[in-house]
Amino acid sequence: MTNKFAAALFDLDGVVFDTEPQYTVYWGGVMRKFRPDTPGLEYTIKGSTLTRIFEDFLPDVPEEYDNIIKGLDEFERNMDYPFVEGFEEFVRDCRKNGLKTAIVTSSNKPKMESVLKKRPEIKELFDAILMSEDFEFSKPHPDCYIKGAERFGAKPEDCLVFEDSFNGLKSGCASGGVVVGLSTSNPEDAISEYCDIVIPDYKGIDYNTLISRL
Repeated sequence: MTNKFAAALFDLDGVVFDTEPQYTVYWGGVMRKFRPDTPGLEYTIKGSTLTRIFEDFLPDVPEEYDNIIKGLDEFERNMDYPFVEGFEEFVRDCRKNGLKTAIVTSSNKPKMESVLKKRPEIKELFDAILMSEDFEFSKPHPDCYIKGAERFGAKPEDCLVFEDSFNGLKSGCASGGVVVGLSTSNPEDAISEYCDIVIPDYKGIDYNTLISRL
């Protein structure tokens, strides 16, 4: 295991921001309305793009897509975006240690516009922001993390991937990156098989402490 990585690639919700409980409320309502046959889909879809959610989980209600998107956009405009505990200090320490940093998210451009309005400091914490429009395939396909590494001229195996959802963790693993799982959305024992290490948040962890545990 290298002790010097080229980049740190972060998913957004549940990794940078502690927002997953809010999304569970929104998508729980949608799925109970349109997919009452399969309870718990709001958890299954975590890490998926809207396109994949519609194609794989809501294929029978295309007439409702516009309303679902409008509802989601309104929900996101009014969301809170609290950082996962210790995140700001951790990402700044990564940058001090020479790592490039990027958000690699299944969220789209309208969502990121809402994020940046409420959290403009994000621009100072990341060298790049990659969104769903930048990828050909949705998580759990590795496309997004391969492209994240390529953005910095790095190999995936020289990148730290920070994820919380099963789809995201599988994407990071498939890319060849070194995967740091956050147990913000799922318990440690459920995600550990997809991670090189699991952390609850970033509190009390700096870059050197983290890589010493890998």
